[in-house]
Amino acid sequence: MSREKYTYLVKQKAKELGFMYCGISKAEFLEKEAPRLERWLNQNMHGQMHYMENHFDKRLDPRLLVDGAKTVVSLLLNYFPAKENQQQEEDTYKISKYAYGTDYHFVIKDKLKELLNYINEEIGEVGGRCFVDSAPVLDKAWAKKSGLGWVGKNSNLITPQVGSFYFIAELIIDLELEPDGPIKDYCGSCTRCIDACPTNAIVEPYVVDGSKCISYFTIELKDQLPQEMNGKFGNWVFGCDICQDVCPWNRFSKPHNEPAFQAHPQLTQMKTSDWQELTQEVFSQLFKKSAVKRTGYNGLLRNIMFVQGKATAQEE
Repeated sequence: MSREKYTYLVKQKAKELGFMYCGISKAEFLEKEAPRLERWLNQNMHGQMHYMENHFDKRLDPRLLVDGAKTVVSLLLNYFPAKENQQQEEDTYKISKYAYGTDYHFVIKDKLKELLNYINEEIGEVGGRCFVDSAPVLDKAWAKKSGLGWVGKNSNLITPQVGSFYFIAELIIDLELEPDGPIKDYCGSCTRCIDACPTNAIVEPYVVDGSKCISYFTIELKDQLPQEMNGKFGNWVFGCDICQDVCPWNRFSKPHNEPAFQAHPQLTQMKTSDWQELTQEVFSQLFKKSAVKRTGYNGLLRNIMFVQGKATAQEE
């Protein structure tokens, strides 16, 4: 079989498994990303995400992650919820849409394993590894390289006719496939994401200071939340979708059809008072398999109290 035929089989199977798009890149050193990543780390834009400092070389070269790697297969999986499956109360506390359902790590890992098994059955013995945001892989850089979108001014990957509400995952394999090429940047002169960010985390177009992002504060930061951020979180208590919600390209977002990503019915109807009275038992029930477990019950309460304090300060 030819490289073209292998590539066709992989992309067809990815589609069958529910992936929105599949793009192919040659596994090689990411030369342009190296100085960018180094500068970002040197300026401490990763805050307390110290794991970002580890495995610098592996982040830039997939051949250090998989022996004999020849190809990076990038995949996108939609998580945008239908309107009726989003949080319904306008001024309730909010969690990022990606965390509504089952933790994406589990959902995508299963799909990737199935894809890798299929490759081995149909093509022959192929060595490779599955990656879902849990290893030193620059997923946006690879997705961009394979033509799945461009990296926008909010540092999210954006895809024409689709937007940016999706997860990115990779298979790095020792099989040579037909690579795709990158597409151009369509952000133009738009600065809506920069203008809308309440914590000024987008310090310049295409550069996000992770240590100023609401998602960082509400998920990654384990310390007390800094007082200078008081009043700047809006109602966000886990993650933040502001820079995606205001992006004009996300008017093209279509609802996903992945049952595992459906929100718990109780979650979409929760009022502010329900969040404030949240018990450990209800937390465990609502977020049994959710990414919200990353911050834990006490972490979520800390975030709710911080946002609540902002509301109190304003009332006074």
